[in-house]
Amino acid sequence: MRGETDRLLGEAPSFLKVLEEVSLVAPLEKPVLIVGERGTGKELIASRLHFLSNRWEGQFLKMNCAAIADSLLETELFGHEAGAFTGATKTHQGRFERAHGGTLFLDELATTSTLVQEKLLRVIEYGEFERVGGSRTLTCDVRLIAATNVDLPSLAAEGKFRSDLLDRLAFDVITLPPLREREADIEILAEHFAVSMAKELGWEYFSGFSPEAIDLLNSHPWPGNVRELKNVVERAVYKTEAGEPVETIVLDPFESPYRPASDNHGSPAGPKAVPQTSFPMDLKSHVQEIEIATIEAAMEEAKHNQKKAAELLSLTYHQLRGYLKKYELVGSGADN
Repeated sequence: MRGETDRLLGEAPSFLKVLEEVSLVAPLEKPVLIVGERGTGKELIASRLHFLSNRWEGQFLKMNCAAIADSLLETELFGHEAGAFTGATKTHQGRFERAHGGTLFLDELATTSTLVQEKLLRVIEYGEFERVGGSRTLTCDVRLIAATNVDLPSLAAEGKFRSDLLDRLAFDVITLPPLREREADIEILAEHFAVSMAKELGWEYFSGFSPEAIDLLNSHPWPGNVRELKNVVERAVYKTEAGEPVETIVLDPFESPYRPASDNHGSPAGPKAVPQTSFPMDLKSHVQEIEIATIEAAMEEAKHNQKKAAELLSLTYHQLRGYLKKYELVGSGADN
């Protein structure tokens, strides 16, 4: 687990609550479902669950179900017998066999097929399975930890995920808070990633962030969460001179005046149609009315949380604050 647990940093109440939940459920021989947006650290939480359990000396195997073709996923999980299909020249042990006595972490579980879900259900209930192409029932002692970034109960209600499997997996559900709900942790994590990057670059020390850089980090909504923060900070550090504080933060590495136009055919976008309206008109007043109505709608959708409204409008927090002051709408929203 080298280098993993030390990245579970934070002091935000929502994050500390998750760590408490992990400590409580880790010793139990029960499956756990981890739910969270991309980049929130689901794999790190699974690792912590394993190494705080009585299985810590056993195998901790992990697999991203979305990264493996559906036709191969069954053999990767349960193995196959020699001759089970063309190219299967010898017996292959699946992840459940190899994780015997330890923990198996399955990420992106929602992408699995109904057949795989049925076999997973049997393993959880009875600890039994058969290799692909085999008829002999095998047993294993594996603790299953699964993760997803989608709402599995909704998928189950739509018939896209087995309800009985969801019931078995959800002995306990650990839901990870997104980074935008862990404001107290942004600077802590940014400092950690920056120091690590400075060491990688061979620097003697890290000189810190400028106040403006810290303000930008704290105001960004972080849709990619901790993973996005790590990339942004490391990119900023390596572009800074050794011994100098980080002043320039590039949130979008694709931002460029030469960035290709976005369309479905790879050709320059054609002229946009002008919305129907009546002329003559006061263009400036008309644009202001549209901007005010759009901002008010976004604030309503975000329940008057300015940072969330900024994310909905693809603005930074400070840009939105500028619009609110410009149109004297500052009193219409919360600061966080």
